[in-house]
Amino acid sequence: MTDATTDTTGTARFSPLHQQHVDAGASFTDFGGWQMPVRYSSDLAEHHAVRTAAGIFDISHMAEILVEGPAAPAFLDYALAGKISAVKLGQAKYSLLLNADGGIVDDLVVYRLGEERFLVVANAGNRFAVVPALAERASGFDVTVTDLSDQIALIAVQGPASRAILEATTGITGLGIALDELKYYWSTDAAFNGAPLLIARTGYTGEDGFELYIQTDEAAELWAALSAAGADHGLVPCGLASRDTLRLEAGMPLYGHELGTDVFPAQAGLGRVVALAKEGDFVGRAASERGPAEGARVLVGLAAEGRRAGRADYPLFASTDADAPAIGVITSGALSPTLGHPIAMAFVDPGHAELGTEIFIDVRGSRVPASVVALPFYKRDK
Repeated sequence: MTDATTDTTGTARFSPLHQQHVDAGASFTDFGGWQMPVRYSSDLAEHHAVRTAAGIFDISHMAEILVEGPAAPAFLDYALAGKISAVKLGQAKYSLLLNADGGIVDDLVVYRLGEERFLVVANAGNRFAVVPALAERASGFDVTVTDLSDQIALIAVQGPASRAILEATTGITGLGIALDELKYYWSTDAAFNGAPLLIARTGYTGEDGFELYIQTDEAAELWAALSAAGADHGLVPCGLASRDTLRLEAGMPLYGHELGTDVFPAQAGLGRVVALAKEGDFVGRAASERGPAEGARVLVGLAAEGRRAGRADYPLFASTDADAPAIGVITSGALSPTLGHPIAMAFVDPGHAELGTEIFIDVRGSRVPASVVALPFYKRDK
């Protein structure tokens, strides 16, 4: 999932935790209208902290949409590609919002809060596409669709020490499920200083971790309490630069890079997310059943040696021949802080997608060899 938004007014927006970031010395960058911390110390230090201890992220610019009503399960089965009606109470599910042509409008996470109550968490950059799409698709269903994005702050604590930090955080009470029993992609109700708190064992880093949903006026105190509890566990504040290298190592797609309205889920390795076996129609079903056009490019992982990393939009070639046509393009790339060598995700012609295939990256005019490898690049020890 991506971390940018588009404010239809064109006005710069700030997280409810903005002052905390200023006080911590964060550097900021514009993410489609949001001023968000890109780093506090160094990208590498923050990345390694998440892999070895823990990092705390402000992702309050993500979009939260409440769907509730007697027809909520049936509505979400129609509106989204997954079978949301099968999600159990407290469970979360990764899903896709498709358009009628089968392209990806957004990738999102759905939490089942009750029998007739769901929280849809969308990418911030797509808030103003997702909310109207859900509202339009709700026609004929006994449901309400409410955009809660401006009322909810979202904090992520990620890394091997994340559970210990939450367990030591003063003010968190009333857990419906003990954190050591909370499974991956499940959530539990709790409270923070008496205010409602939703804790989910989800994240975007490839590490164990939690995402905490809290009303905006409680966000600063929760951030401070988590930071205090994490002081003895190596917790550091992390910006969106390290978040990007973490998710890339974990092979997680980023909207606008690996995903978009011109990409079928099957091209991006997400064919399993589309529940063609579920009963009834859903938006994008007919196009999904047809699938992408023959010869459509597919997403692969690339690994190279040395230190010269390919970046987004760098072209790919089958040889060093200057006249050879491009056979693909990098969507995300970096020098992996954990692995120590360049990695990238890329769309390539199907004939060059087999594991082990040699591909050349055009890095500022030089052809750098790389090999097609399996995703993800990094898996944590469990």
